[in-house]
Amino acid sequence: MLAAGFGISRATAYRYRDEAVAVLAVEAPELSDALRRAQQEGCSHVILDGKIVNTDRCREKTISRKGKVIDVWYSGKRHDFGGNIQAVMRPDGLPIWVGPVEPGSVHDLTCAQDHALGALYAAAAQGLPTLADPGYDGAGIGIHVPFKQPTDGRRLGVDNRTYNKLLRAMRALGERGFALLVGRWRVLQHITASPSRIGDIAKATLVLTQFEHGYLPR
Repeated sequence: MLAAGFGISRATAYRYRDEAVAVLAVEAPELSDALRRAQQEGCSHVILDGKIVNTDRCREKTISRKGKVIDVWYSGKRHDFGGNIQAVMRPDGLPIWVGPVEPGSVHDLTCAQDHALGALYAAAAQGLPTLADPGYDGAGIGIHVPFKQPTDGRRLGVDNRTYNKLLRAMRALGERGFALLVGRWRVLQHITASPSRIGDIAKATLVLTQFEHGYLPR
């Protein structure tokens, strides 16, 4: 509508939009740089989280691990179509990095293994651990997740229950990260463009969010 008001064609408006997104996305920090800055600023930890960004139905098929034909962009966890985005937040919830998009059928842990865990391991070895939710169970040393409830019906020991409460309380602030990105930028609430562009759009919103909060690149 804005473009039409200035007599700009739809094709030209889309081209301008895509160019702006590309310029902003290039400015998004690499994870290693973001973690190094967090360490320099004295952060005690960072928070890893993932989100399925809703998108229009995309009829791209793939074969699941069980050998079944599935929609690659369909998230069984969300029961909807979307792209999986991983993000790392400071202790106060400000996002400092977002990763490339993966199809919604890809598990959070797999996405993290492909795009985040290597840098997070290196940061943990230097005293900057990562807090995460149960979906990252098995991520490895330096990635702290809650203890699982016993499958035989027994309660967790008091030490483990206390650990879980403390971990959840600290990690809860990280939920603010995606709230800042998705709540502020409506484009991430539902993507109508190609799902493969979700990653660049998320990186562009990260740059804008950091700019709004005065967290400018060094």
